[in-house]
Amino acid sequence: MSKKKDADKPTPEDGEEGGGGKKKILVLGLAVLLVAAGAAYFFLFAGSGEAAAEEPVAGEVLPLESIAVNLSGGGYLKVGIALQLTEAAAAGGHGGASLDGSKALDLVISTYSQAQPADVTAARDALKEALEHKIVEAYTEDGHEMVMDVYLTEYVTQ
Repeated sequence: MSKKKDADKPTPEDGEEGGGGKKKILVLGLAVLLVAAGAAYFFLFAGSGEAAAEEPVAGEVLPLESIAVNLSGGGYLKVGIALQLTEAAAAGGHGGASLDGSKALDLVISTYSQAQPADVTAARDALKEALEHKIVEAYTEDGHEMVMDVYLTEYVTQ
């Protein structure tokens, strides 16, 4: 009889395969879920906190004199700009009075002198965006932006 009882009992190997397989799948599923949740948190929330902390803070506005630019297809454009400085510009000893606007004016000339008269009216926003990108890049020192925006204060074509 004792042999019969032993034959009816599941062997330890059978028990490990049945219950252990489900446990392994459950543990593996939980591990994958935790890794996915950690990755989602890192990509969605950790990066945005750093970007918000590094965004420049607006400082004073530095208006520059208007200049006339000859367009490549004939005619001219009289354009005036103002530079939105950052607080880093003032903190780094680059206050509005000491910031030289000649780089910005040179970039205005080089950007708009290559444009056709139709471009300065039809593609005004695209030209302004290209100019802004060039000026911000030109006034970035040691990874700190000195200019964060460019405003058109005068824009007359003929």
